[in-house]
Amino acid sequence: MPRTFHVIGAGLAGLSAAVRLAGAGYAVTVHEAAPHAGGRCRSYYDQTLGMVIDNGNHLVLSGNRATLDYLRTIGSADRLVGPPTAAVDFVDLATGQRWTLRPNDGRLPWWIFDAGRRIPGTVSFDYLPAARLMWASASQRIDAVLSCRGRVYERLLHPFLLAALNTEPPAASAALAGAVIRETLAAGGAACRPLIARDGLGAALIDPALRVLERQHGTICFGHRLRAVGIEGDRIESLDFGEDSVPLGPQDAAVLAVPPPVAAALVPELSAPTEFRAIVNAHFRLAPPADLPPLIGVVNGTVEWIFSFPDRISVTISGADRLLDAPREELAGLIWREVSQVAKLAEPMPPWQIVRERRATFAATPEQDARRPGPRTPWKNLALAGDWTATGLPATIEGAIRSGNLAAETIAV
Repeated sequence: MPRTFHVIGAGLAGLSAAVRLAGAGYAVTVHEAAPHAGGRCRSYYDQTLGMVIDNGNHLVLSGNRATLDYLRTIGSADRLVGPPTAAVDFVDLATGQRWTLRPNDGRLPWWIFDAGRRIPGTVSFDYLPAARLMWASASQRIDAVLSCRGRVYERLLHPFLLAALNTEPPAASAALAGAVIRETLAAGGAACRPLIARDGLGAALIDPALRVLERQHGTICFGHRLRAVGIEGDRIESLDFGEDSVPLGPQDAAVLAVPPPVAAALVPELSAPTEFRAIVNAHFRLAPPADLPPLIGVVNGTVEWIFSFPDRISVTISGADRLLDAPREELAGLIWREVSQVAKLAEPMPPWQIVRERRATFAATPEQDARRPGPRTPWKNLALAGDWTATGLPATIEGAIRSGNLAAETIAV
């Protein structure tokens, strides 16, 4: 009997599940409450700036294997660009010092013995304690495993882990931090090349996936918000969208790829994260200086990462709950002053936009990590997906795509 798979949510987790299922030859229908796909990982035309920008700035590393496989599947692997070898620029706003971190490609980290590749003012033995994170238990915080001070922490581990975990590192899960380090820094520079969607997240990760689904006769329903799930015994039998209800046949199944509060409201007694952290993104419309690197990490500033695009400079600030109530104009001015210092700009603030995501990701603490469910549910034909599910990684693009793949594999058995 033919099978239809319903994917609820067209963010990266839902799209990766849909692409995987459609590629296996199944009929797929994607239901999205919003009028567009992508969730937090999307591009849109901003009226204030008069250009297309990303909802948030996202970075992929060359070691994110699920993301790169997904890009190859949807035919957009060339949409991410980065240096041929691992190289990340940093600036310390307190001292004005600048440096470039250059891990070598192999797993043996000989770069820490080369003063020209490591952080200024550090010695090789300063890097060794970070390895403890790779063997941390699920219940441990980072500050229980690692001293959260010193130049390696302040100039590398803090900005790197804050960006990955979106939670201040001392209170964050040491196990999640260890998973990130294991797949990137500990895997060598070949896994640490920064890759950026120069033409936007939509062009790289979202639009090509929608085209693949259309070619494979998938159906995409925008403005289709799931209101309730009809349950009978160990199966779900219907999907209630308010104005219409979709019955599920004996072989049909569904993947629920929605934010955790929505999933918890739809699925009885679901364990899910209940605490979240904000991200603030800023965009400035101007052509960046020719010598401005595509990505710069900022230490001792409000700004954390600066992205240089052909027509704009964008900024990301993680763990940004403290900035949610700041007046927009004051916040834009503060960010611009730091951007000007880093980019050596003397001109007045150009047209700008601030994007605040209040519940961008779950709080990556041990307690919240323990609340993350796996893809399986008590119902045989319903699976869960999302960067908030138990992927073994924090809430990242890589985690979202892995969750979609895992949900597809679980439900298609």
